[in-house]
Amino acid sequence: MNNAKKIVLKSLKWFGIFIASVLLLMFLIPLIFPGTISQQVKIFANKRLAAKLDYKKTSLTFFRHFPSLTVSVEDLVLYGSKPFQNDTLLAAKEVAAGINLKSLIFDGEVKINEVYVVDARANVFINSKGQANYNVYVAGPSKAPKDTAGKGTSIKIDLIKFKNWHIKYNDHSANILLDANGLDYTGKGGLSEDIFDLKTDLEIQKLDFSLNRIYYARQKYIRADLVTRINTNALTLVLRKNELKINELPLKFNGSVNILKDGYDLDINAASEKTTIRDMISVLPPQYLDWAKNTKIEGKSDLFFTLKGMFSEPRKVKPRLTARLLVNDGLISSDKAPVPMRDLGVDLNIDMPALDVEQLRIDLKKFNFDLGDKNAFRARIKSKGLSEMDLDASINGAVDLAILDQTLGLKDLELRGLLNADIKANGIFSMGKKLFPKTNGTLNLKNGWLKTSQYPNPIKDINLAANINNTDGTFESLNLKLDPFKFDFEGNPVFINVSLQNFEDLLYKIRLKGVLNVGRIYQVFAQKGLDVSGIVSADLSLNGRQSYATTGQYSKLDNKGTLNLKNIKAYTTFLPITFHLREGNFQFENEKMWFRKFYATYGKSDFSLNGHLLNTINYFLERNGTLHGNFAMNSNYILLDEFMALKGGDNKNKSLQVEYAKAENPKSSGVVIVPKNLDVSLNVNARKIGFKGIDINQLRGAASVSKGQIFLKKTLFDIIGSRMTIDARYQDESPLTANFDLALKVLDFDVQRAYKEIDMVRELATSAKDVNGVVSLDYKLKGDFDKNMNPIYPSLEGGGVVNLRDVEVKNLKMLSVIGDNVGANAFNNPDMKGVNIETHIKNNLIHVEEFKFKVSVLRPSISGTTSFNGLLDILVKVGLPPAGWISVPVAVIGTAEKPKIKFFSRTGQGILTAIYNRKINKVIREEKRDEQKSGAEQRKQKRAEERKAKNAEVKVDRNLKTN
Repeated sequence: MNNAKKIVLKSLKWFGIFIASVLLLMFLIPLIFPGTISQQVKIFANKRLAAKLDYKKTSLTFFRHFPSLTVSVEDLVLYGSKPFQNDTLLAAKEVAAGINLKSLIFDGEVKINEVYVVDARANVFINSKGQANYNVYVAGPSKAPKDTAGKGTSIKIDLIKFKNWHIKYNDHSANILLDANGLDYTGKGGLSEDIFDLKTDLEIQKLDFSLNRIYYARQKYIRADLVTRINTNALTLVLRKNELKINELPLKFNGSVNILKDGYDLDINAASEKTTIRDMISVLPPQYLDWAKNTKIEGKSDLFFTLKGMFSEPRKVKPRLTARLLVNDGLISSDKAPVPMRDLGVDLNIDMPALDVEQLRIDLKKFNFDLGDKNAFRARIKSKGLSEMDLDASINGAVDLAILDQTLGLKDLELRGLLNADIKANGIFSMGKKLFPKTNGTLNLKNGWLKTSQYPNPIKDINLAANINNTDGTFESLNLKLDPFKFDFEGNPVFINVSLQNFEDLLYKIRLKGVLNVGRIYQVFAQKGLDVSGIVSADLSLNGRQSYATTGQYSKLDNKGTLNLKNIKAYTTFLPITFHLREGNFQFENEKMWFRKFYATYGKSDFSLNGHLLNTINYFLERNGTLHGNFAMNSNYILLDEFMALKGGDNKNKSLQVEYAKAENPKSSGVVIVPKNLDVSLNVNARKIGFKGIDINQLRGAASVSKGQIFLKKTLFDIIGSRMTIDARYQDESPLTANFDLALKVLDFDVQRAYKEIDMVRELATSAKDVNGVVSLDYKLKGDFDKNMNPIYPSLEGGGVVNLRDVEVKNLKMLSVIGDNVGANAFNNPDMKGVNIETHIKNNLIHVEEFKFKVSVLRPSISGTTSFNGLLDILVKVGLPPAGWISVPVAVIGTAEKPKIKFFSRTGQGILTAIYNRKINKVIREEKRDEQKSGAEQRKQKRAEERKAKNAEVKVDRNLKTN
């Protein structure tokens, strides 16, 4: 007994010593090894990361992720890979790595087998060119500093834990946005092995997913239990056990994902079988979920989909998507419903090869429900394609909208009226081929009523009788009638009567009369935060045939009436600010729509128009119609900077192209985008125009907008006190690039004022800083604008003549250095009055034709080449008295600021031209000094470059004349 007691006490003693030792080590190890740990973190970052890594401090502890010994990096920020090196890829409150204790104590090595990341924000981004910001890990050897500790850091991860992550994945190349908030993730497996099974436990509180701006998921709760086999050699993921829950909808899927260099190879199958309609409804947007909670919903549902094939933006290939939705024995009813919705059934099949909507197949075999006697709806639709659609559809139903409203228990929407639909269609729909399915259909609504919770008054007395008929599948036999379509809103009745026959050559008869408060009726339907207002008053009668206008038979048209708009706000997808139509009074007279009074503002800019549009009816009828017109436009002020596509503004309805360009170039202004559907002539009279800090005054002349281009013809304006005449053409290529041609003439141009106030003058004529006085200019140029609407100088081509009418040229270094060497101070103030200087520009070089001037009794001449960056390759021939027949050649090289001269030499040092790729608007190579060449070689090269520059000038002139 005593022996047993001694053994127990001894055991407890040693166990206590062991526990005490462990606790002691748990406190001592973090104190012994912190330098080693911190050093190894820095070494690992230098060796393995191709991006900047910042963090506040490192620490070593057992207690943060007990029982693991973890090295923690606090307030970590990891920046993206090039070209996103200034943008945050990952920011985390804590990144911790579990350390193998045995290797640390006995081998002095840091072996990581666990990773923890807490309170993190990840921003994964792929731009429209396919460049990604996450390529920060360097797998191969690097020339990083050696491991001074003599031991390395190895990774053999068995556990990954993420807690409270916010991940945003934005792929502009594929138009995909995924936003996951409140993400918790646990991954277990031999992550450092070549092939391993990764067991995943994933929970996301709110998930948003959109494709091409269409949201397929908003604020969805996700729960996932997954097992994925990962082959790191082949970068293959095999989906073995995958159970997913989206809100209440369970989803199982399997397949594989191969990660390729330029995309993915996908083979995914997913299904949600033997679920309920309520489960299916749970994945609807959040605003519908409260409705579902208080509504009786019964029935069965099944969902299947597959995604198979390669996805590669560079190779322009995409996978095939198929999906099927089945709903059977559905029943929906609210507490107030007089009868429930029964026999709700859906059988929908979708097939989209290569994710191409032009190949989209939709087969809605059934969509039906019953709402009691004589109150049922049936629909069947089968289609193939989009722009050329093969359609077979049948829709039939009679629905009392009041019963439907009560049955569904809609809280924010009140409906009334008797709706009857009977439509059958079969055949090809193609606008290009002018085909329309054989159709016979009617749609009738009697005593309709519509009210929403967003506005107190209803749209009432809605009556619609629509008939559509087509007998042979062509546009010629297509007839459409709305007789009548009328409603009343706040005591203002609106009446519309439409008869359209023979869409091959449309015979139309339209009657429209009424007053509509756009702002108030928009509130009936609108989302909060959007500003729409204004009044529309119409009294129109339009009668005619489409060909009467196109063939000039205007006397056969009978279009008349008025349309008045007041305080209307309008958005476009390519301008950053809202147009505000203060007042617009329009009168229709046969083929013309007259602008009797039109006053609009755009930011700080204002416009008034007087004139007419031609053929407006055809514009709305044609698939790619163009508006033709002729106007006088007057303005007190136009600020062109406001029209640049990427400028800030109140327009939230921008195109994806503009939106992506702004996201990828947040500090850029973009260029002005010109509408492609206008062919309008303008007689412009603008008191003042602002452009990038330059004021243009009293602009008068002819302008036109045609085929996405702006043209100016013999347009006069005042700039820096001088009168200019300009012919010009402008065309945007994208929100970030544009091209232009211009020919300008100017008299009495103050050189010093121009040099101080206009950036382009400082760039094009660097020597102007040494010139005082007045010059005249006759010049032609073409080139490109960059993403801030500045000229790209290597893109410029053209030429012309500068007349030094009344100038003083003082201390021009290129001449002064000659005077310093010959002892002639007159070179510091040469007589250049009346001299014509002809130059030609191409590839960032300015080629100067020979011109002569006076320096005391000398008759120098200058010719050669200079560059926009100041490189010189100039020949100065100093003509000696009495008449300059004998001259001393002087080669001037170096730069404009530091010229170098060689007397009795006609051979300078050539300049290699810049190389500019006009297709991608990129400078491939800056100009630079050429290797030393013989005089004959340089003269030959010079003549070739001057021929190219002169040809460019001829092309500019041709472009302006032909347009």
